[in-house]
Amino acid sequence: MSAGIIYLLHFDRPYAHARHYLGWTNGKLGMRLDRHAAGNGARLLAVVASAGIGWSLARTWPGTRARERQIKRQGGLSRSCPLCGVAPARKVDRRRLASLARRYPQYVRPVGA
Repeated sequence: MSAGIIYLLHFDRPYAHARHYLGWTNGKLGMRLDRHAAGNGARLLAVVASAGIGWSLARTWPGTRARERQIKRQGGLSRSCPLCGVAPARKVDRRRLASLARRYPQYVRPVGA
């Protein structure tokens, strides 16, 4: 299975029980986030948008679709979300985070903002 990017989206406020969305893309993260923003991605994000709830890119990991499914099955995505005040077990690569913020300013906000 090919490696891609696993990404975690943090909702500005909860939608029913959901506070996060975890997804996978084949490496074209900007295009995938644009599709989500336009309402053409995951159904949950379309419903969240119709409820007037915004979202932000909170975290990314390298990985396969199988790893994405494994993380989803574990549940508790807030334990992996730096925007929920949780520090990842791995040291955050500040240069990578700054690079993502420059490339996708409409989707990335500083931690603690």
